[in-house]
Amino acid sequence: MSTLMPERTRAQNLSSDAFLEYLADWHAALETLDLAADWSANGVAAQNVAVFVVDMVNGFCHEGPLAGDRVNALIAPVRDVIERAYARGVRHFLLPQDTHRPDALEFAQFGPHCIEGQSESKTVPELAALPAAEHFTIVAKNSLHPAYGTVLQDWLEQHAEVRYFLVIGDCTDLCVYQTAMHLRLTANAAQRDCQVVVPENCVQTYDLPVSVAQTIGVMPHDGDLLHLVFLYSMALNGIRIVKEVI
Repeated sequence: MSTLMPERTRAQNLSSDAFLEYLADWHAALETLDLAADWSANGVAAQNVAVFVVDMVNGFCHEGPLAGDRVNALIAPVRDVIERAYARGVRHFLLPQDTHRPDALEFAQFGPHCIEGQSESKTVPELAALPAAEHFTIVAKNSLHPAYGTVLQDWLEQHAEVRYFLVIGDCTDLCVYQTAMHLRLTANAAQRDCQVVVPENCVQTYDLPVSVAQTIGVMPHDGDLLHLVFLYSMALNGIRIVKEVI
């Protein structure tokens, strides 16, 4: 059996190489989405739209052990989407945000961060200062998931008119993924026609090289690869992945 293993490994590598090449081509071909044209084509009005701004908090952008440049760079494009949507009459802005209890079990995986009552758990000031902020609904969460132990599901049930969801923020493979998938799968289960849209330029994840991870004793995290793989996984599940929205 041992003599077969190298051949099997080579075949697996070739298969993976082909998929990774396809994945890169898929990513390069993502199209820009004109919101006004798309809403018009789908019979969507401003009251039917909700913008989900995931975890754009100080603890991932400006301060604390999990803050980083990749997520910080999202502030400008995220702000742009909020301003565009607000200018077109959208008033539903949902902000699922890490607001952890001091003894949160999630800290076993990611370390203490964004503890309730501390500045890390607050919306970044660049977004909090926007005119749209008076319409922000903060969804405080103690886990990666936006609906477990939160007010989100009640909000969705109370706003059945909303059928077009824009999901932006961080991290692509963690909280953004959980949020977009929850919206998509909840609609599927209820037989509700809706659109869940993720603009690629408005989501991102963190990077932790293998060498660094091994030094500090944690699991590595290839930001570029996981960003693409989870975007693709969302697309496989019926979520619309676009390059950007205008």
